[in-house]
Amino acid sequence: MGFFNAALRYTLIVSMGGFIFGFDASVISGVVGFVTSEFNLSTWQQGFVVSSPTLGAILSFLFVGPLCDAIGRRKVLIGIAALYCVSAITSALANSFELLVVARVIGGFAFCSLLVAPMYIAEISRPESRGKMVSINQLNIVLGLSVAYFANYFFLQISESGGAWVEYLMIDQHTWRWMLGIEALPAVVFIILLFSIPESPRWLLLKGRDEEANEVLQKLMPSEEIVEQVVQIKQSVGEKKMSLLVSLRMLFSPVLKLSLLIGLVVGIAQQVTGVNAIYFYAATIFEQSGVGTNAAFMQAIWIGLINIIFTLIAMAFIDKLGRKPLLVMGLAGVIISMSICAYGFKQATYELTPATVAKLSVNVEQQDLQAIIGVTYDNDLDYKEALIENLGQESYNANQAQLIQAAAKMNAVLIMVGILGFVASFAVSLGPVMWVLFSEIFPNQIRGVAISFVGAINSLASFGVQLVFPWELANLGAAMTFLVYGGFAVIGLVFVVFVMPETKGKSLEELEKQLGTN
Repeated sequence: MGFFNAALRYTLIVSMGGFIFGFDASVISGVVGFVTSEFNLSTWQQGFVVSSPTLGAILSFLFVGPLCDAIGRRKVLIGIAALYCVSAITSALANSFELLVVARVIGGFAFCSLLVAPMYIAEISRPESRGKMVSINQLNIVLGLSVAYFANYFFLQISESGGAWVEYLMIDQHTWRWMLGIEALPAVVFIILLFSIPESPRWLLLKGRDEEANEVLQKLMPSEEIVEQVVQIKQSVGEKKMSLLVSLRMLFSPVLKLSLLIGLVVGIAQQVTGVNAIYFYAATIFEQSGVGTNAAFMQAIWIGLINIIFTLIAMAFIDKLGRKPLLVMGLAGVIISMSICAYGFKQATYELTPATVAKLSVNVEQQDLQAIIGVTYDNDLDYKEALIENLGQESYNANQAQLIQAAAKMNAVLIMVGILGFVASFAVSLGPVMWVLFSEIFPNQIRGVAISFVGAINSLASFGVQLVFPWELANLGAAMTFLVYGGFAVIGLVFVVFVMPETKGKSLEELEKQLGTN
């Protein structure tokens, strides 16, 4: 039990990077409306504010694997924590669209913690608990997502309270800056705790530092198992140390074809089914359903809670049922949930009445709305186009949420059921399972390079989804946007059912033989 406790302690520390990532990723859902109004952003600029960290992540993913193999997992993690801290502070202080994007790109460089943490955790875990241990990182991600939603709602509420301390701290004037800046606190704690963890024993053996590796392994497993473990690791690593070029050639060799295909398809499917559109634009989506800004922020909190519950369910079953059954169930749930969302938005109509216009508190001249009062629009695209035509883009950007809330007539409960169903389906499958698979399916000697590559592709898909989402809402409409995500889930489900093997319960070295990579 002591060995498990040591591995668990190191895992909990390392997975703090997942918590900060989750916070960083979803806090923007509450910020984007504020900065759109303050900096008068277009739909493409909105998308870039949200997606810019992922652009940084793509670049860091390309280099983090080789860097981990060169200097070790622990040093890279410390650097990641420092980047999160710098990004939080500079984002909060940004005074222009360009500076905000630069600050968020810096944070995006730290998103490579998504690759490094599962790699480290898999390398210190026993086979029978590896899935659960790696999934702790995913649990921390969804905890970070949830805390960000709570923090956004908290700052929104106190900014309207009129308290003297609120005015003194200028939370009422700079609400979104506090939302972004508070992330610096867990980042500092993360830096401090990382100095208490050891280096990965597999990396130490890869570098020929056998004595140090043995010291770490003695904390993780009984002495009688260490010799056999060291022999297995050395056999899989081989006597020859690979250069980056040789590692890349091996990654694209026929022997790794199945592993690489699994990594690419699952990595792309995790993003193009819409997860980050949901997480990063949660408040925007709920506003589109007509519930209002405060209610939208409150409903976004449910995303975080459902995420936690179903991630815990995934952790309980990932080493019992296996990776493949969870993916099958989850992708089927995504298809159903996105279909529900598409249907809910498709049935919506939009109409401004004299009564609703009279109640509006927006900074809009009511005569500018006269041409569309009493007109019923069958979809959100026509209604938004009419608003822009009559108000102008700048006024529309500043008042979009209230104008949609005032006119929307739809089954908001149905939309919420679809969104929460998607979150539950994702949290029990693609969320935790992808990172477990990434940490399992590649050989020891090129694991860093391989995970970097598939992680970069995953981030590239994520960047595209986040960047395009505001444009999709503005040009395709909400119904078609969610239908597209459901279509991608169908493709992913077919691949998992017919191509992907099961990986549970085997050592990393045994998986190399099963997948034909050894």
